Amino acid sequence: MERENTLEARGETFFLNLRFMLIVTVFAGNAIEPLISRMSGMHGLYMWIFSFHMPLFVLVTGYFARKSLTGGAGRKVLLQIGMQYLIFQTLYSALDVSLFQVDGIHHSVFAPYLLLWFLASHACWRLLMLGMGKWSAPAQIAFAVTAGVAVGYLQVDGVWFSISRTFVYLPYFVIGYHFSFGAFTRLYRKSIKTAAAAASVLFLAVLAASSPELPLGWLYGNMTYMQLGAGEWYAGVYRLALYAVQIAASLAFLGLVPYGVSRMTDWGRRTLYVFLLHGFIVRLAAVSGIYSYLGNTAGALLLLLAAVLCTVLLAQPAVKRWLHPLVEPPVGWMITLQRAALRRTP
Repeated sequence: MERENTLEARGETFFLNLRFMLIVTVFAGNAIEPLISRMSGMHGLYMWIFSFHMPLFVLVTGYFARKSLTGGAGRKVLLQIGMQYLIFQTLYSALDVSLFQVDGIHHSVFAPYLLLWFLASHACWRLLMLGMGKWSAPAQIAFAVTAGVAVGYLQVDGVWFSISRTFVYLPYFVIGYHFSFGAFTRLYRKSIKTAAAAASVLFLAVLAASSPELPLGWLYGNMTYMQLGAGEWYAGVYRLALYAVQIAASLAFLGLVPYGVSRMTDWGRRTLYVFLLHGFIVRLAAVSGIYSYLGNTAGALLLLLAAVLCTVLLAQPAVKRWLHPLVEPPVGWMITLQRAALRRTP
């Protein structure tokens, strides 16, 4: 039992470290997006980030979800996700109409605003896992992969309800839910971990040097095969191939993640604040016109440094103290009302 508790604690530390490193890549990727059409190196970095950061973020979310999937804890998390979605969908949409004015945005509660797709999909992943609760792990993974491939054939805009990304990234949530940290550490011994880290860095170097022309919609996971220009009946094979690339890139990136406790571990506990708030900073930077001065290597490096520093800043305890009611709105009152209503029901 003591060994299991120790292993669980080590696993939590590892995944908190990973979660912080991933939120850094999320912030950095969104910050450099306006530069990728002008700088091949930034385009390569962007592709490297998108080859693993969303799959791994979903995997981490699935890993931590197993403690709060069912019962009262699961109900509370779903209610809180719903509140977060409504609050930030309203805030981002209001600011977009008045200030950001981003092209191609559907202002509807049924169309998540940019990064908020993750909240909508997270709620769906939890509900889908509850529906698959009696299935074996292999059956859940098989269904998730099949659904992820099949959703690309639907002739609907995947933005609505975040339906496309929900199913495209469902396999990673299921894998994270069943992830065995013990098996992982047995596999990722020092030499293997070092080789994986080197492979990730090499992959970045190759992408930065070659900047391959892969339609980014494949990496986003929010478009149909037809929208991606792959109208063939076998287009699903391309997504299967992309799954293989993403898994390889993710396994390589895991080699960069430290096992030990550090400040990064503590910052990893508050990545939700970075995730929900960083979009305001990125959008404000875009409308400020600052990107017109950042079209060179020095400017790009300064932008990346600023993204890292802002990530650390938003992960500070003070930010949580100030913005806790906004980012983690209380939902106890909703549960109390629900119980009262049930007691009054004959």
